[in-house]
Amino acid sequence: MENRDEQDEYGSSKAGYPVVFGISIGVAIGSGIGVALGNLAIWMGVGIAIGVAIGLARRK
Repeated sequence: MENRDEQDEYGSSKAGYPVVFGISIGVAIGSGIGVALGNLAIWMGVGIAIGVAIGLARRK
């Protein structure tokens, strides 16, 4: 995250927070699957794990 201090004209960070983004996407997907299949807790956990993996992959 070398670019964390670099900001564009609107004040948002160019580097962003890919892990947080990945977790939010993973939780959303996991929650949707969990509601559809009736087991929310397990699928939210799976979603968080997938989200962390997505975030770490985007970070590199």
